[in-house]
Parts: sequence; C-alpha cells; structure tokens
Amino acid sequence: MASRLVWIAAATSLLAAPLWAGGSVKNPLTESATWQDLRGDIVGDVQIGSADTLLEMDAPYRAHDAATVPVVLKQLDPDTPITAATVVIDENPAPVAGVFTFSPAMGQLDFEMRVRVNQYSNVRVIAETPDGLHMTGRFVKASGGCSAPATKDPEAALASMGKMKLRLFDGDVQMSTPRREAQIMIRHPNYSGLQRDQITQLFIPAHFIDHLEVWQDDELLFTMDGGISISENPVFRFSYNDNGATALTVKATDTEGNTFESVLPKASQT
Repeated sequence: MASRLVWIAAATSLLAAPLWAGGSVKNPLTESATWQDLRGDIVGDVQIGSADTLLEMDAPYRAHDAATVPVVLKQLDPDTPITAATVVIDENPAPVAGVFTFSPAMGQLDFEMRVRVNQYSNVRVIAETPDGLHMTGRFVKASGGCSAPATKDPEAALASMGKMKLRLFDGDVQMSTPRREAQIMIRHPNYSGLQRDQITQLFIPAHFIDHLEVWQDDELLFTMDGGISISENPVFRFSYNDNGATALTVKATDTEGNTFESVLPKASQT
C-alpha cells in the first residue's frame, strides 16, 4: 500500500529546510555516490551541518544479525532540542527506514531501534533542530537483512500481530521531573516484500507498521513513520521525562489498514 515514494515524500516534507556545511573537508557520509543520488529525494536543496557535537549514532561495525541491527541515538548537547530525525540506510531497497518526531517530554534524546540492513551500507541519521539539519552516521557491514526469513511462519505471525509489551528500567527518580527509561515491544512481522514463504517459495507481500505514536496520558512522546527497514517485531527503547501518568499508550497502524492500540500500565512493571 505504501511505496518507496511515500516514505521519501514523508521525509522530504519533514526536512524541507535550507550540502554538508563542513567546507573543503571530505566526509565519507556525504561523499558516497549512493548518498549523492539519494540526497535530493530525501532532503531536497537543503543545507546540512555536522551533528558531531549534537548527536552520537552508534551501530555495530559488523552486525551480528542483519535483520535486527541496533541503532542508538544519544544526544550530546542538551541545550539544542532535537525535534525530529530521519534514519537512512543508503543501500537498502527503501533507504528511508523511518522518520521520527520527538516532543519536549523526551528531554535529552536517548533512543534505540532495530533495523534491517540489506548490504554493506552507510547508516545515517539526519536530525532536525530549530537551527536546521545536522547529520551523522557510520558504516555497517551486514547483508541480507531485508530478505532474511521471518522467525515465525506467516499464520503464527499474523495471529499474534498487534500485541504489545512494556518494560521499565531504573531511571533518575530523584529529579523534580523524573527521568525514566522504557522499552516497547510490538508483535508484527513487518514483512519487507523481499522475503519468501519457506514452504511455497513465493514472495510474501510487504506488510509493515507505517505509523506509530507513544503517549503518556495526553502528552505525546514520539511518533514514527516507518518503512520496510524497521525490523520484525519492532522494539524501541528510550528515555523520557515522566509526567506521572500511570500508563503509556501506544497507537499504531500498518499498511493493510489495521489499527492497534494498547494502554500499557506502569504498575505491572514495578
């Protein structure tokens, strides 16, 4: 239902703002031929600064599992709000893995997701701040992530689709606004369209979560508009400023028109 053009259009509209502002110093992220081809579709005619002092992106140099590669975003400068981020995996069939927006309640960004990497590729994040766009990333050695067989047969995967779970971790509860760390796990096959049914050997049609929202009461924490590069059974781990809500609410839709919503009580995690 969603296409590569839709994902790129989402990224383009989000990033509609003013070539690497690093002068004559060559940067492997910006000098890659693939990025030169992608840049116009993803950011348009946009000035992009370095995120070296703003944001750190961590991912394994050699991935253990190309279908579930952890990508961690850690904000370095607490005084510059990061309002949005686009994660791009250059060599994937659909390079824009996800477009995220972050509310002030996320505080200093500390965010982890899992993605598919189809072949050796630069993985980059383009962060949006009030003063423009900033990019960082790293090279990841992985292959076959988008076509790797699902861990469950299609019938079992669809039967548990939409189930969600919340894990909470120790945070700094001594602050006037306590910092919490949470992990949200969502059951969904997130089929890429490149995987084969292991019995029929026919391609399984693409079917994935295309929009996600996480709330605490009526306060939005973050959203995601995602594509096929987000891993099967998506997992998001993040820190946020706790407003005292007794639960987190997760709302999601997928490309088949399904809607999922779960209220995940914090009390069950204590």
